[in-house]
Amino acid sequence: MTQGLSPEDIERARAFHGHMCPGLSIGLRAAEYARRELGLPTDGVPDEEVVAVVETDMCAVDALQALLGCTFGKGNLIHRDHGKVAFSFYRRSDGKAFRLLFTPLDDPDDEERAELKRRALAVGLDDQARVRAEALRAARIRALLAAPLESLFALQPAAGPVPTRARLLESVVCEACGETLMETRARLFLGQTLCLPCFEARERR
Repeated sequence: MTQGLSPEDIERARAFHGHMCPGLSIGLRAAEYARRELGLPTDGVPDEEVVAVVETDMCAVDALQALLGCTFGKGNLIHRDHGKVAFSFYRRSDGKAFRLLFTPLDDPDDEERAELKRRALAVGLDDQARVRAEALRAARIRALLAAPLESLFALQPAAGPVPTRARLLESVVCEACGETLMETRARLFLGQTLCLPCFEARERR
């Protein structure tokens, strides 16, 4: 196991996510990298001190929530749907920031793992194939948890300044469906205040 992740860290993330998988392992290592670069304690990050901007919605993000205290509700977890396994971290106290771009490990079992996944989706796996798939999955998790951080991520400058703190915003009522929404998400259409779904429905007519 890596020096920067304790068994308690791994269990906390596993319990939060619901199971252990390669994606969660990537998030664990990203959280470890963030703690190291930002000088964060391993026994709890000061509330809202760290902001994470994630470019994926994969399993890895749950590890960041579990270990770094970044959540949508507090406004210090921001999702930008770029489809990239990349995470930017900001320290509010002084603005230190960086981006981690995941660089996949070379793995001789990748082709076999992909074939088993295709078979599972198409026709399912027999008992022997399921055992083999689980063994490959476990080996992948071990490799991700044991690899040097620098071999897993490219360290890059973060784009833009520290995101602003979450604000309490006024609410407005959509004149089409009658539901309440944040004023910053409202759209005007032919003089009516609309929520996004109603706005898009009107545009398609």
